[in-house]
Amino acid sequence: MDNVTILQAFQWELPADHTHWRLLQSMAEEFVFLGITGLWLPPASKGAAGAQDVGYGTYDLYDLGEFDQKGTIPTKYGTKEEYIQLIKTMHEHGVEVYADIVFNHFMGADETEEVPAIKYSWEDRKKQVGQEELICAWTKFTFPGRSKVYNDYQWHWQNFSGVDYDARRKDHGIFNFGGKGWDPDVDSENGNYDYLMGCDLDMENPETIEQLDHWGQWFLKETQVDGFRLDAVKHIDFKYYIDWLLARRKEKNAPMFVVGEYWADEVEKLEHYLDTSGNLISLFDVPLHFNFFEASSSMGSFDMRRIFDNTLLATRPEYAVTFVDNHDTQVGQSLESWVGGWFKVHVYALTLLRKEGIPTVFWGDLYGIPTQEVNPVGRALLILLLMRKHGAYGNQVDYFDDADRIGWVRTGDFDHPLSGYAVVMTNALGGSVPMTVSAVHGGKTFVDVMGNHDAKVVLDKEGSGDFPVKDGKISVYVNEEIIPVIREVEERLAKLQEKHQ
Repeated sequence: MDNVTILQAFQWELPADHTHWRLLQSMAEEFVFLGITGLWLPPASKGAAGAQDVGYGTYDLYDLGEFDQKGTIPTKYGTKEEYIQLIKTMHEHGVEVYADIVFNHFMGADETEEVPAIKYSWEDRKKQVGQEELICAWTKFTFPGRSKVYNDYQWHWQNFSGVDYDARRKDHGIFNFGGKGWDPDVDSENGNYDYLMGCDLDMENPETIEQLDHWGQWFLKETQVDGFRLDAVKHIDFKYYIDWLLARRKEKNAPMFVVGEYWADEVEKLEHYLDTSGNLISLFDVPLHFNFFEASSSMGSFDMRRIFDNTLLATRPEYAVTFVDNHDTQVGQSLESWVGGWFKVHVYALTLLRKEGIPTVFWGDLYGIPTQEVNPVGRALLILLLMRKHGAYGNQVDYFDDADRIGWVRTGDFDHPLSGYAVVMTNALGGSVPMTVSAVHGGKTFVDVMGNHDAKVVLDKEGSGDFPVKDGKISVYVNEEIIPVIREVEERLAKLQEKHQ
């Protein structure tokens, strides 16, 4: 999809000062200048850790920063009113908003219950450890701070299939409730990966399904979001979201962008999920991320011709949402696989300047992670975003003929006279790649908008040229006539950035 660009508008270590919704609202014009068409926001519901919760420790779905629960009224990011206003502002600027939905588990229960349970092995969730016995589980959610506003349902152990703690024996094991067993149609890691953490939602319990549907209807009406990012779908029955999403689309009376997080490096698993869940959603291209990570860690030995091998982008490009890094892959997190800084611009070009896939830009790459002393990728990423917005039109031709140096072109189109470019990159020694942009550009002079090479490539009448690149670098060659436009946008963007610094 040309020019669709999503910003993951958070990172794991944002300050817990309740200001993030307001900050994002103030940046609306900047996002538009950068070509951001959609914001993926972090989970908005109150988490078990209160103001410190990133949002994935779901406590009360109906508390979007409105009630005094878990020691705070606002969430880490702000209040419900600020969340709603942020969405309205983005819509006024033509930017869509995607809400992060966490239906795998609840955490931070208000009361314990006696529950019949069977203990299972951490390493093999099909392996029973001991016989059924009564445990004391934190499974009753009464939400006293909300006092039944919006919804009076109280969650109890029958809504869940298991927990990872017996308060009576202080046993940190995996316990399945009442002989329920685990959902069979989930990822096969650890034998069966239905259970991940907290109170695992039982998707075969009619009351659980009904309550999640009620909440979805309420949330969509309250917020008017444009789509969803679905958390941890590999741990949830693969067919569950079919009815839930169809209901939301009917209520919205419009197609909705939805992307799921299925964390697996095997593209076959992603393909199976798409088929089983009815092809209703896109998926993050996790195998592509691992190709990026491997290439950045290989000291130049990675065969760049294989960068898209065994990825969703290669097999199901219409369902692939690409990313370089995210909140889970950043340093210190459970899925840490941080792409090396020297290679960041390469891989952002491989997502932002390609025709296939929907690219996601990570907040930590665009704005940095101060607590980890991670600087923003910088001007190079801004240039790539501007090139996607202004130049990513026309057909695409690949020149993946060398193990180190690869290139591709976008031909541009007549509706965008300054569109079209030639990209060349290497993870080892420099050199050049002969490529044809388009005869439309015949006789034009192309220069490296990244500033990594000072060559001026004059295209012949067929629009062909020899495009050089330096050792370990990337160059993006554009019609030199577009440079003043890019510079003007950069200057306007710099003034906008000064306002919120």
